[in-house]
Amino acid sequence: MSTPEQKGQSKPPYLLGLLGLMPLVGFFVGLGLLLYGIIKYKDRKLILIGIFCMLFTVIAYASLFYFGFKSDRGKKEWAHLSQLQINALIKDIEYFRIENGHYPDSLQQLLNEEELVAITDPLRSIEHNEKTQFNYKNLGNKYLLYSSGIDGIANTQDDLYPKVDTSNKIIGWTQSEHK
Repeated sequence: MSTPEQKGQSKPPYLLGLLGLMPLVGFFVGLGLLLYGIIKYKDRKLILIGIFCMLFTVIAYASLFYFGFKSDRGKKEWAHLSQLQINALIKDIEYFRIENGHYPDSLQQLLNEEELVAITDPLRSIEHNEKTQFNYKNLGNKYLLYSSGIDGIANTQDDLYPKVDTSNKIIGWTQSEHK
């Protein structure tokens, strides 16, 4: 009886399946192994290795998406980023007032070509909402600024407010329209 090597056929590249443990690259390696298993080698084991490689990439990226954007822990991390950005945004709003003599009518007025100003709320961005900016309202000599929090609903307990010293009378930020 002759072996595949004696007939001129090579042994299926099973070890390439190890590349399947590298997400993304592994998907394409898996696709290649699947096609080789079907077309060239007609080898069931190679076909299964190819399918496993592709599934591993899909599962890895689905897990990253879930844990990064949909899980409670992931949302808390995005809330932390929102807190950092809203704290920095106070400085930009106050600087706008110093330069222009009044607070901006909208956060869009803070955008210019020379400076990078983050007016987008990361918590809203991960939900793919139409309104992705922080909540802002000019009250004349004061202004409201906050994030709607993890639940995305304004004026609830999880809203995020800038962490600033409100005893400083120079800063015009207020947490309520009635102050």
